[in-house]
Amino acid sequence: MTKTGLVFVLNRETGEPFLPVEERPVPQGGVPGEVLSPTQPFPVNTAPLVNNRLDPKDAFGITLWDKRACAKKIRSLRGEGLFTPPSTTGTLTYPFPGGGGNWGSTAFDPARNLLVVNMSNVASFARLDERSGEDIKTSVIRDGAEFAPMEGAPYTLARGLLNSPIGLPCSPPPWGVMAGVDLSTGNVVWRRTIGTTKDLAPGGISLNFGTPNIGGPAITKGGVIFLSATLDYYLRAFDVETGKELWKGRLPAGGQATPMTYEYEGRQYVVIAAGGHAFTGTKSGDYVIAYALPNTD
Repeated sequence: MTKTGLVFVLNRETGEPFLPVEERPVPQGGVPGEVLSPTQPFPVNTAPLVNNRLDPKDAFGITLWDKRACAKKIRSLRGEGLFTPPSTTGTLTYPFPGGGGNWGSTAFDPARNLLVVNMSNVASFARLDERSGEDIKTSVIRDGAEFAPMEGAPYTLARGLLNSPIGLPCSPPPWGVMAGVDLSTGNVVWRRTIGTTKDLAPGGISLNFGTPNIGGPAITKGGVIFLSATLDYYLRAFDVETGKELWKGRLPAGGQATPMTYEYEGRQYVVIAAGGHAFTGTKSGDYVIAYALPNTD
């Protein structure tokens, strides 16, 4: 249903339109031969859940040297917000291709009409390199970046995270966020930083900066969210109404997966596969760990 440039979603119970989506102009000027849509859909009621613009002055760094190096990297890239097309000079992709919300998907609480989504908040770059006589045939990782062929295109792809010289994201924290969105109004009910630097920083320093995350949430009927996607090794439980952390359990390896829950002989369990993730560098393993939830009878 459209009206004056807006696309409306209909409330299935009342038939009334809500959560309008608006077509807005987006950056143009792709490489020769590329056809770009002049507009893309944007939600009107719900503000961006994570940032999508990164200015050099906002570059993050533990030291001034680190911050200046990140600012220089950001300044060298084309960054005009969402839908900035890839370029031969390099384009800022923020958030990076793994999210924002990623392939771990979301969780829905029908009792509260609440959508829960966890997101990464880090930047990366994408660059199109003209083909040469030394074209790569398969994807390779080199110097912290991926170089990949693109069959039928006159370019190969280079992409990678935008990190400082000491390996931290150039985008400001929090680097991992979880939010609850009311689907009746589009309002963000709560937003929480998720993950610490415990398993990332030298000496196990635990700073509440959040971490990039791979894996989705699960919600129980009792109103508890379980999440184990962050780059520190924990399965966490959160209150679905407030996002407050209720509990966390230490895992023996990276828990980059989506929890599942089941019932056995009248007891509810939550299970997580702690296998690590090669690309993020978390500790690998072959663990499947089940936690029993307390009986409420």
